[in-house]
Amino acid sequence: MSTSITTTTQQFSTEWSSDVCDCCSDMGTCCCGTWCFPCMQCQTAGDFGWCCCWPILDGPSCMVVSCCLRGSMRKKYGIQGSFCGDCMKLCCCYLCSWCQMSREVKFRKSAGQTASVVTTQVVSG
Repeated sequence: MSTSITTTTQQFSTEWSSDVCDCCSDMGTCCCGTWCFPCMQCQTAGDFGWCCCWPILDGPSCMVVSCCLRGSMRKKYGIQGSFCGDCMKLCCCYLCSWCQMSREVKFRKSAGQTASVVTTQVVSG
């Protein structure tokens, strides 16, 4: 007699769904970020669940809100990285980093944030 045990687990990606410079993967986000950057920032923060006004307090010279939001995204979505890495990406390319965060929020919302993995183990007895 054998018994079948089925296990379903949730797996999170440990990487960003797109690179910082993957603007061509979502031209709408890139264009919005280029021509109406504050609007994209506010929409991204709001879609992530933060107050949409917080990015207005931020700026390329300060980046406190941006660093905190990026770190919060990494934590929520299980993405590897560090606070220092977040700050460096924002210092090197503030606009591209925000576009990446916007793409990530869109991707995670459309994908349901998780992927299910079903494994089956047959136990003989």
